Amino acid sequence: MTATSQSAVGVAGPGVSAETLAKSRDFCRDVTRREARNFYYGLKLLPEPKRSAMYALYAYMRLVDDIADDDTHGRTLEQRTRDLDQWEELTRAAIAAAGGEGAVPAGHPLWPAFAAMVRDYRVPAKVFEDMIAGQRQDLMPVAIPDFAAMHEYCYRVASVVGVASLYVFGFRGGEETLKMGVDRGIAFQLTNILRDLGEDAAPPRRRCYIPADELAHFGVHPEDLAQRRATPEVVALMRYQIERARGFYEKSAVLESRLEEDARPTLSAMTAIYRGILEKMARDPARALQRRVRLSGWAKMGIAWRAMRRR
Repeated sequence: MTATSQSAVGVAGPGVSAETLAKSRDFCRDVTRREARNFYYGLKLLPEPKRSAMYALYAYMRLVDDIADDDTHGRTLEQRTRDLDQWEELTRAAIAAAGGEGAVPAGHPLWPAFAAMVRDYRVPAKVFEDMIAGQRQDLMPVAIPDFAAMHEYCYRVASVVGVASLYVFGFRGGEETLKMGVDRGIAFQLTNILRDLGEDAAPPRRRCYIPADELAHFGVHPEDLAQRRATPEVVALMRYQIERARGFYEKSAVLESRLEEDARPTLSAMTAIYRGILEKMARDPARALQRRVRLSGWAKMGIAWRAMRRR
């Protein structure tokens, strides 16, 4: 059997029973269903075993993101830093187990499904190293001096997920296609940054992901964003960022054609949802600053249905 067909019938790696792997995959599916408001509609279009692998990838990202962001229970910066250090050690252990070295970490239901995903689809370890580096960046209020720094941040927290996803989806075109995956991830993250602009800048987060040199160029202070002041300068800045995001969607426009056919509807649907959010903000940037832009559940289901029908 191939690695993919083994995964399909629930064969686990050394030291992990098929039952344990199945429970781990159920956990990852539940995390994705609960938390992935925009991704879940697309991921449901994937056939097994790719769908379970993507649930594991998303659950991993969601859990590591919570370590850096979740201070609602009074966890100090020092505690979150220690938690992230421990998560990094566990990630390395799970990746080693996926390569046949050592055991899958115990104590959390994520790791068996995560290790199986890394093993079955040969996702490079560097992807997860870069993910964790991005979360370390999020532990402190972020200052982004210029677009090069903004691009690096977007790569670490979003493009690495896109690259990992390509390994699960299956792709042709080598480095050129991987570069498109990076660009699509940048587009998604720029959309996220615009959607959360006021919320991120306000207390207690006090995070501004817009480059400082561009804030200065447009005459915008981070406090304008924190107070959600839709001044002409702020609106002009938002329109500039919207055009930048559109550019990254266009640079990766043929990415779906490079994927294995059974994965194309998934990426098409996920992209349509994020692009839909961006275009909704473009129609009224001032209102988007006041209220987080979303697509309705019906709109997302319609996008998913159309993506599957095109297939």
